Amino acid sequence: MEFDNFETQRIIDLIGAVNNPLSCRPTTQIGLANSNITQFRDFNQNPQIFLGFPPNPDVILRMEIERSMSLLQVMVNEGLVPCGEEEMKRRNAIDKLKKIVVEWVKTVTYQQGLPKKYLKFASGTILTYGSYGLGVYNSESDIDALCVGPYFATIAEDFFIVLHNMLASRPEVSEIHCVKDAKVPLMRFKFDGISIDLPYARLKVISIPENVDVFNPFFLKNIDDTSWKSLSGVRANRSILHLVPNIEVFQAVLRCIKLWAKRRGVYANLLGFFGGIHLAVLSAFICQRHPSASLSALILLLFKTFALWPWPTPVILQDQIARPFIPTHDKVSWMPIQLPCSPYEFCRSNITRSTFYKIRAEFLRGHMLTKDMLCPDFDWNILFEPFPYARKYGLFVKIFLSACDKDELGDWVGWVKSRFRCLLVKLEELLGFCDPNPTEYVDTDASEPNVIFYWGLPTGRADLINADLVEEYFLKSIDHGLNQVSTGTMKLSIVKAYQLPKKADQLTALERKNSKTCWRVVDGNPKKTVPQPKYKPHCAESAGDYLPTNENPEFPSARG
Repeated sequence: MEFDNFETQRIIDLIGAVNNPLSCRPTTQIGLANSNITQFRDFNQNPQIFLGFPPNPDVILRMEIERSMSLLQVMVNEGLVPCGEEEMKRRNAIDKLKKIVVEWVKTVTYQQGLPKKYLKFASGTILTYGSYGLGVYNSESDIDALCVGPYFATIAEDFFIVLHNMLASRPEVSEIHCVKDAKVPLMRFKFDGISIDLPYARLKVISIPENVDVFNPFFLKNIDDTSWKSLSGVRANRSILHLVPNIEVFQAVLRCIKLWAKRRGVYANLLGFFGGIHLAVLSAFICQRHPSASLSALILLLFKTFALWPWPTPVILQDQIARPFIPTHDKVSWMPIQLPCSPYEFCRSNITRSTFYKIRAEFLRGHMLTKDMLCPDFDWNILFEPFPYARKYGLFVKIFLSACDKDELGDWVGWVKSRFRCLLVKLEELLGFCDPNPTEYVDTDASEPNVIFYWGLPTGRADLINADLVEEYFLKSIDHGLNQVSTGTMKLSIVKAYQLPKKADQLTALERKNSKTCWRVVDGNPKKTVPQPKYKPHCAESAGDYLPTNENPEFPSARG
């Protein structure tokens, strides 16, 4: 295979970046340091699946290197890879948490008057999962950390009271509060400025090894349902990392897909879209199917595969165990994605009819943008363009949430978001479609700390909805099960696109690069200037309306 001097030098540089751990080139930062350059050549084994005709192998190799390198550069430019200082900061936080948990177990042992020998052997530990556990976190990511304790440390008293008080007394800990009524109860706080979600699992043993084997039946015997749910995240993470053929390539794919999902408004599990575990399984599925494909080819294949996927056929990772699909009957499974660990349950999902069509339309858009491998002016940034809500919809449901202080606002917003699916389904019943924008806005002129959501509605159907009746219905849903959560105010109204925050759809390339979308509850101080999420119109090649695609034989509707 012959190359000119320029291309030869590029391959030499790429190989050097792969083999040199001190190199600062994007390849090593992204996590492809252990990947072999021959993976790019494997693309030549069946190039017709990408192009539809036999291409020149030299052109394919050059294009693959160019596109993969440009994608790696986009990831670096977007800040998706943490620096060494950020990584060390998180490691130190986890190490400190482990020491606190061990001290907590000793304290509980003493308080309960257990035999003195327990003081010597009793212990607990911290296990990470989520984006941090998968190695795809960035400088703004939270840490999902599971506290694992012995059988005598209860969740109600010892975890939510004793450990809570120990953490609250630490100078490194701030903004701590308990979320007891969630499906997976947890504490949420900041440790050295890093946001941490801390659920609890109790094992039927006295001593918990630091790196306890969460697949060992000895540790899993007779544990309670809450502990089992808490352990599922750790078990799923470790199963995925075990099943993918190349961890570094999988991490790069997952980073890209998470960025795409956030920018296109399809990353928010509570609002009916994907959560982190869904995207992790989808990315691992593609990596398993194409173990030798390059990064850019894997992204192309992911969009093609799931744009044409015959939903509701479930997505199941290959682990040499054949299992029949047993459909659930409690609610419609629009996009079933199976967890890769026993008992092989499906990922919890809030996907509805509206969010299903939007997710699928975004997969179609991604497929249309990435399918042309020979496009000379291909730009990855087009794929990651923010979704243009203000240009797409003429009407919006405005959900205004406020509380008397910032801490209570965090509890209140979390509780209301856990009930968002009820509101989404109600709006679908009335209007047929609703696009819940996950972005959280702030009214800096309001007297109280607040968070605002704007959900897109079909244009021309304002007469079909009574905002007061919908608000009354949603308030009843919010009140149901409301116990120890700090309450606030919720106001629901219908607004037009021109009433959205100013400059919501006016964003230059420079502004987009320097701005950050508010994905979490932001500072409620009305005197503080809060960056407003902004959007830019998407390109002409993007998918159109979010409607069933039965009319197009190439993209059949998932429901036939």
